[in-house]
Amino acid sequence: QVQLVESGGGLVQAGGSLRLSCAASGRTFSGYNMGWYRQAPGKEREFVAGMHWNGRNYAYSDSVKGRFTISRDNAKNTVYLQMNSLKPEDTAIYYCYADPIRLYSDRPDYWGQGTQVSVSS
Repeated sequence: QVQLVESGGGLVQAGGSLRLSCAASGRTFSGYNMGWYRQAPGKEREFVAGMHWNGRNYAYSDSVKGRFTISRDNAKNTVYLQMNSLKPEDTAIYYCYADPIRLYSDRPDYWGQGTQVSVSS
């Protein structure tokens, strides 16, 4: 059974940092593009960051560029999201995804269950 399990979410004050992890199991994801979406209450799910399986190509949404950094460790089947200078508007459920073809997609092959990130002002 393929699973993506996120961890690292929590409550932090504005200006603080969090590091999210997404551990994949059930198959090898070294050939999969992986990344993160988020969904705030009352809003649609939006792309945050994605990384190509080769680890050299990546993309960020404009809202997080310069503050968030995506990385991956294929040996551990894990993708990370380092989030710095957090703002209250970053509050959302963060979902990990994996897709063999698209760098980012709102319909990837796999989704994680999500982890809550809350940023207080």
